[in-house]
Amino acid sequence: MRHKIKTGAVALAAAFLVAPVVLSNAPAQAAKGQQGVDWSKYQGNNGVFGSPQDKFAIAQVGGYYNGYFVPQSTYATQVQYTIAQGKRAHTYIYAQFANNAEADQMLNYYLPKVQTPKGSIVMLDVESGNPDTDSVLYALKRVQDSGFTAVLYGYRSFLTSHLDLATIAKQYPLALAEYPDYNVTKSPNYNYFPSFDNIGIFQFTSTYNAGGLDGDVDLTGITDNGYKGTTTSSAGGTKVKPVTTTPAIAAGQKANNTANSDIKIGDTVKVNFSANHWATGESIPSWVKGQNYKVAEVSGSKLLLSGINSWINWSNTEILSVTGTTAASSNSTYTVQSGDTLGGIAAQYGTTAAALASLNGISNPNVIYVGQQLKFTGGATTTSRTYTVRGGDTLSGIAYQLGTTTAALASRNGITNVNVIYPGQSLAY
Repeated sequence: MRHKIKTGAVALAAAFLVAPVVLSNAPAQAAKGQQGVDWSKYQGNNGVFGSPQDKFAIAQVGGYYNGYFVPQSTYATQVQYTIAQGKRAHTYIYAQFANNAEADQMLNYYLPKVQTPKGSIVMLDVESGNPDTDSVLYALKRVQDSGFTAVLYGYRSFLTSHLDLATIAKQYPLALAEYPDYNVTKSPNYNYFPSFDNIGIFQFTSTYNAGGLDGDVDLTGITDNGYKGTTTSSAGGTKVKPVTTTPAIAAGQKANNTANSDIKIGDTVKVNFSANHWATGESIPSWVKGQNYKVAEVSGSKLLLSGINSWINWSNTEILSVTGTTAASSNSTYTVQSGDTLGGIAAQYGTTAAALASLNGISNPNVIYVGQQLKFTGGATTTSRTYTVRGGDTLSGIAYQLGTTTAALASRNGITNVNVIYPGQSLAY
């Protein structure tokens, strides 16, 4: 988790499903020795895996920096897509706090936003600032008392220099990071294992893929936590549904339970790693495999994928999200992605381009841009809008522009000092 937001002064597959057979209350497959990843916004809305064999993902819900909040807009969909691929989703908070009051402020804000099931990991990423043992123990206890598996993450050298790590490890599992270099690494090198008591997860690389991706290995089976409920067996293998649900998990399970033969235009699919040929017979380039695409057209058992304009048999894809799924996301907004059109987004949400344009104040429905936040109707029960702070902005100026007040913006976003905002900060209004 070394690659964090740095802004201003703040350092910041499942295979296709057929006729699932439900085995109620069967135990989860042991996770000991399985690999996975951890994500922040840099892995995008869908997340990125380092290997088709990865079994879990730990997504960042946001960061806290001694009073400042940096929520991650990618969190809910990363959880959703992880579940849709039959993998186990967990949560982490980048946690820079120095006392119990700051721990409370952080957890009061982020715990209600957790979209992974009760029992799942909520990890505190403590690798900067001036933490102390008492406040870290206090924060971990609050996480545990909220019904999650509390885990402390960090680099051993930093943690041992600031905390009584041995005392913490007697009560809570650790996730420690150590690696010799930044070369692409696909499996753990235990010659660099940061030996300590009660390590549940070992982060063995920050370059699981070229360009940067954190790779982890589960040493104890801890990533099964939260997923020891109903087991589903299908042609794609064994999947475990969490006992509890959240909007993101409900969306992921909807995709997980959708047969590929029911794929519709606007659905998001991933090309299987095992697929070798397009429906037209040409070989599929390796870079295509494992990537996500929207379905542009459906013809019988063949799909036309937008972005590459190639036909593929639906049996060679994995469903990530189904039409309208994103409406279940708790933030009730959609972030425009490359290749999107207003008409396509409108169809995905069961509305019209004209209605979407009117709702979002878009004068030309042919002009939208990557990263634009769109409100939607058609399934959402609440609406939420966001504004991204730019260089030179002030909170009062933003409030005036948005037709609200400085106090209302500060309260909505947990801002304690109205004179301190920073470029890239996302403000809800």
